[in-house]
Amino acid sequence: MKIILTFTLLMIPGVVSSMRVTGYSGGGVMITCGYDEAYRGNEKYFCKGQWSTCTDQIKTEEKNKWVQKDRFSLYDDTTSGVFTVTIRDLSERDSGTHYCGTENFGLDPNTKVDLKVITDQQNRSVRGYSGGNIIINFKYEKKHKNHEKYVCKSAADQCFTVINTNRAAEWKHDRRFSVHDDRSAGLLRLFIRELNENDSGEYNITVKVSEEYSFFSEFNLNIRDDDCCVKSISLSAAAGGSVNISCKYPQSHRSDVKFLCWRSGDDLCAEETSVNQSRRWSPEGKIQLYDDREEQLLTGSISHVTEQHSEYWCGVQSDRGHKSFITRVLIRVTGVSRTSTSLPSLNTSSGSSLMVLLVLVLLVLIISGLSFLFLCGDSPSQTGPGEHEVVSHTGCDYEEIKDTHKQLPTNPSSNCVYATVQKATGDSQCFITPAEDLNYAVVNFHKESDCPDSVSIRNNQDYSEYAAVSHLTA
Repeated sequence: MKIILTFTLLMIPGVVSSMRVTGYSGGGVMITCGYDEAYRGNEKYFCKGQWSTCTDQIKTEEKNKWVQKDRFSLYDDTTSGVFTVTIRDLSERDSGTHYCGTENFGLDPNTKVDLKVITDQQNRSVRGYSGGNIIINFKYEKKHKNHEKYVCKSAADQCFTVINTNRAAEWKHDRRFSVHDDRSAGLLRLFIRELNENDSGEYNITVKVSEEYSFFSEFNLNIRDDDCCVKSISLSAAAGGSVNISCKYPQSHRSDVKFLCWRSGDDLCAEETSVNQSRRWSPEGKIQLYDDREEQLLTGSISHVTEQHSEYWCGVQSDRGHKSFITRVLIRVTGVSRTSTSLPSLNTSSGSSLMVLLVLVLLVLIISGLSFLFLCGDSPSQTGPGEHEVVSHTGCDYEEIKDTHKQLPTNPSSNCVYATVQKATGDSQCFITPAEDLNYAVVNFHKESDCPDSVSIRNNQDYSEYAAVSHLTA
């Protein structure tokens, strides 16, 4: 029978008589118990049950060395006057009253430990791929949001810290390891990049609640070099255009969620699209994915490519939320896509049509000008068969005349139609004598001081057609 020396414990500085400890199923806890210097050489133990019937879970007289028995480990640090007990692979059967004590002829100094195990299975096995990256999520209760958290890797009965969090909200980086504590969501995320086979092993994600105890989640990281998957793909695309991707994944991940994400600096997945059904396209968006589970092939399309969006990753996500980045997709932007250029108020087709129209108008003007120079040159006009007679005044330039399209009386004998031509610079009119089927498109006149108020144009042919008339006399 064990006798409790409560008065002795209360006299030892820094030693508590009882503590409450919370752990999570599948995880573990580390409990630290202090003792007086006088008990440095005594055996240390950890037992379960009420004091009178407490059953030893582990007991040792080894000093400054880890001793392990099944799921229990004990380390007696004689320099600090404390010993630490670790319990792994917790389950509900571990809940209840425990004691950690020092053997002393039945009059044992001890600390009461009330352990509560919460059922919340965490990741026990995580798979990654050589050359890729991985994200591991650890969920905790929000009451632990301000507690220190760190990640360590087990080796030779010790756990070497690889990275720990600080109170800042941003990512913390240490070599290939990064960690982020999202306290509002109660989620710790561990990111490991450029994986290699040496990264395989046992890891602990630990939350330090107090100097007396911590709890942790333990997982095994298995790094593989799978022949099925390409580690890196290089593609080219025009800025603003689109590019198609194709990534193989291991058969063991057929039923897992597939994703494609864009990495930007410290952001692991600044923009992400996932697909969770076989042979179904993801919803409309910048990234669209299609998972063919029969072929173990993830295909997709990325639109509106920019120089900033140059690194993507294909990967798989487990039901526990951790992500394995398998294939890196590098996109080289070659230039501006033709489909992305446009005028402020005209699209490409309308701009081309306008250009063609302007060219045609210009050609018509050139041809009209040449015709005018041929018909209305400076040499005197001779009237002859098949020629038009132009009566002009020297030094006259007629600039603008408007066709009012008023029909004058028709001559029954010649069946001629007359058009009144009004000069813009005066009230005088210029009449054109009748001719059969006469057509006048444009007539330009410019009033000079010595020019007559009217001009008559006569034609001795049965059919005449005037495209443009501009009278210039040197």
